[in-house]
Amino acid sequence: MKQAATGALLGLAFGDAMGFPTEFNDMARIEAKCGPWRSMPLPLSSGRAYVTDDTQMTLALGEGLVQALSDGPLTAERMVPPVRAAFVDWCFSPENDRAPGTTCLRACEALSVGGAWEDASMIGSKGCGANMRVAPLGLVPGLDARQRSGAAQLQAALTHGHPTALAASDLTAEAVWLLAQGAQPDELVPALRAHARGSRDSYRAEWLGDLAARAHDAEPAAFAARGWDECLTALDRLEAALADPDPEADPCLATGAGWVAEEALATGLYCFLLLSGEPQAVVRRAACSSGDSDSIAALAGAFAGAHHGAGAWPEEWVRDIEYRERLLALGKAWDI
Repeated sequence: MKQAATGALLGLAFGDAMGFPTEFNDMARIEAKCGPWRSMPLPLSSGRAYVTDDTQMTLALGEGLVQALSDGPLTAERMVPPVRAAFVDWCFSPENDRAPGTTCLRACEALSVGGAWEDASMIGSKGCGANMRVAPLGLVPGLDARQRSGAAQLQAALTHGHPTALAASDLTAEAVWLLAQGAQPDELVPALRAHARGSRDSYRAEWLGDLAARAHDAEPAAFAARGWDECLTALDRLEAALADPDPEADPCLATGAGWVAEEALATGLYCFLLLSGEPQAVVRRAACSSGDSDSIAALAGAFAGAHHGAGAWPEEWVRDIEYRERLLALGKAWDI
């Protein structure tokens, strides 16, 4: 069995762990620290490969979704309480010491005081914290397209309320789902472009409530379109880069540094599509990048793992990764 869920969750964690020591470094410092990118090891400290808030928040979302789904089909009403609680628990955990993003911290602190979740959302932020953690929504079995799209946007909106953060998270979940279902790499960008165009005028009020009213767009559909248009521009840049690819160059030069959601998606996809037949090379290439290396590599690893399945990853990597038991438990729950 392919075990796409296990493969994607492990791939995300491996990319995150590889990118942890390279984030905020330029290419010369990364090579001095880690050696040539094609032979970068999984970094260990006291026998453990430590991850960042990217994996921690992915687990929080995934475990919150398991709880939400225990009460029936996924809806916003069932999803918000357990996912909100899981994000708040992450925020105040003593293990939340991996340089987490400011937006996630501020929003989760606001979520902790109660009230409508929309009041906590950072409406101006489209940071990659929105989509670094969304992979579980491409892996949960049985969701229809509207559920997957709405829930992906909602989990982003709990912290990052900018429409581009919502759209990029939706596309990230869609990419993971397509690959887990057997889509081939050369089919991926056209499918994502079609999804973005088909979603451009839709504001998912049943999932997002009155979030759009907190922005300054003329109407909710205009709010949504603004995010999808930025993501379509990022896909344009991705396609241009793939027309003249250079696996030896810093991927951030091709598709962006990844600090914002649409660039994290594009650069994670670029690293995956450059080397789609070599999953371990995918996470190494993504981690050896000058931008938000852990988030880029986490996304690239999730794509590679969804495509290849659990067998893509070395046994010693699985043995050494932090949160191994939680990652494997989520994967087992969703592998079909």
